[in-house]
Amino acid sequence: MILTVTMNPAYDMTYRVEQFERGKVHRVLSVEQRIGGKGINVARVLNQLGRYARATGFADFTFAAAAELELPVDFVHALPWVRRTLVISESDDGTATSLWEPGARVSDPYAVDQLMVRVNGLLPDTNGMVVSGSLPGGVGPQVPAKLARAALAAGVPTICDVDGRALELASEVPGVVLMPNRDELHQLTGVAADTPEQVVAAVRPLLERGVRAVVATRGGAGMVAVTADRAWSASIPEPMAGNPTGAGDAAAAAVIGALAADDKPDWPRLLIDAVATSAAAVVIPVAGEIDRTVRTRLAPAVVITELSIT
Repeated sequence: MILTVTMNPAYDMTYRVEQFERGKVHRVLSVEQRIGGKGINVARVLNQLGRYARATGFADFTFAAAAELELPVDFVHALPWVRRTLVISESDDGTATSLWEPGARVSDPYAVDQLMVRVNGLLPDTNGMVVSGSLPGGVGPQVPAKLARAALAAGVPTICDVDGRALELASEVPGVVLMPNRDELHQLTGVAADTPEQVVAAVRPLLERGVRAVVATRGGAGMVAVTADRAWSASIPEPMAGNPTGAGDAAAAAVIGALAADDKPDWPRLLIDAVATSAAAVVIPVAGEIDRTVRTRLAPAVVITELSIT
């Protein structure tokens, strides 16, 4: 089993329009609503890939009941309500505009303790864990790192796909895998890394402090994976047009799937699969799904290059 942790879930709303213009009235072509949040998207993609995944974290009773209809879930009912995220997807050229609500505040002082108990109870049956997404109010930034330490102590490979102070604290956990995007990497390292070589140089101090690997997602430019002794970049020849909202979650699903299957993964192959899976999410209008045909077609086209780490 692969466990995903989402502490600030959302109802994902997608409005499709021909072309979005500020200050104009738009006729919405279609509306889709689904349960979401980064960890839930990871679990959904894993299940599409044939990997059993269970989602935990915080929710309210209504959201947890809706999630249970689709996925194996085990939420702590600590939120008074669940936020919404709105994506305006343009049919004209595939551009997506996102509006994300901040979410409710967790007021129960024992909510984090309950989540730790929940996760610790699931770890004996867990082969990999992903902690991802933002934190609701009332939850300290140290919680993702605390969860990662517990999982790694149990021998469970763990990805932290978080941001801000939570990412800084997670980067201090020996053995963790980090998956920052461009902005998150800049905030974490203080370096605006525009090239794969600059990414490698920026993350080297993290590896020296004990981080197992950094998989930096770079949008249409692909990804860079850096381990203690090697590094690679990977990209597809032409970026895919569409909604990139769930692309990072799809990549996280591919990475944790490989880590859960093999303690010493083939990192170039892992990176190829992560790039193809991420691109296969972009072509789907809603987050948390991939086009498996596109993934299969793109994998042989991924260009991978080994980078110097000196």
